[in-house]
Amino acid sequence: MMQETRLHPRDFIYPIFVIEGEKIQNPVESMPGVFQYSIDCLENILEQVRQAGIGGVMLFGIPQHKDAEGSQAYAQDGITQQAVRFIKEHYPELYIVVDVCLCEYTSHGHCGMVCGEEILNDETLPYLVKMAVSLVEAGADMVAPSDMMDGRVAAIREGLDRAGFTQTPIMAYSAKFASAYYGPFRDAAHSAPGFGDRKSYQMDCANGKEALREIRADIEEGADIVMVKPALAYLDVLKEAALTTDMPLAVYNVSGEYAMVKAAAANGWIDERRIVLENLTAMKRAGAKIIITYHALDAVKWLA
Repeated sequence: MMQETRLHPRDFIYPIFVIEGEKIQNPVESMPGVFQYSIDCLENILEQVRQAGIGGVMLFGIPQHKDAEGSQAYAQDGITQQAVRFIKEHYPELYIVVDVCLCEYTSHGHCGMVCGEEILNDETLPYLVKMAVSLVEAGADMVAPSDMMDGRVAAIREGLDRAGFTQTPIMAYSAKFASAYYGPFRDAAHSAPGFGDRKSYQMDCANGKEALREIRADIEEGADIVMVKPALAYLDVLKEAALTTDMPLAVYNVSGEYAMVKAAAANGWIDERRIVLENLTAMKRAGAKIIITYHALDAVKWLA
């Protein structure tokens, strides 16, 4: 009766990696229990998500062809567009969030256009707009730009409105830090940068005040939900955002956080169930209304 913070299956979004090909269900070595799925192998995981009552899925596409412009990110027959159409046809009740970023689709692995070894912010924006519009045309319910280019929320909002998608919400990765916690994700999404790092556009891990400025900027540009990523090392930023804005807040419980829990549990060093639920409760207690997590399916079973 006195518990202040309660988790619910609808709090969670489950990330899914979709890869081109057939009969593929590749385990991600650094993320036990997580797989890359070809579209013909999606039904099992989607049925689990549906039965669990989870709030939605977030899609990440892994194309066979990559080029400097990330053309498969906004191709009508791109892998993510195909996956969206498949889910809408077979699981129309599932809410689909799509990641909008070029890193999985570019040959250089960066989130924007490049010239030499410089990331071009403004030149990237039209490509992000094309990607967002193409995914919503395929049936996506929400777009989540994770690229961290300045001005991308305003550009995407304008592009969606111009295309007639005025009601499509944007969940912005507003405070996305240049974190070491992303390592396993890059294995799963085949998105490691081919040169340098992402510190010129993702945030300095030491900068909490700047994170709040980035959140305010995205709200002013038209974001409907703002996100802090990663989760555990940045709960102070999430809490401060919750105290300073009444916008819905999301948090991404990222691959490195997941992998560490799984590794420690496999060695018998921690109680996985208790640790996972404690971590997720901390995220919600700090202010998250939406928790994107690879633990979602297990968490729902444990909550039941």
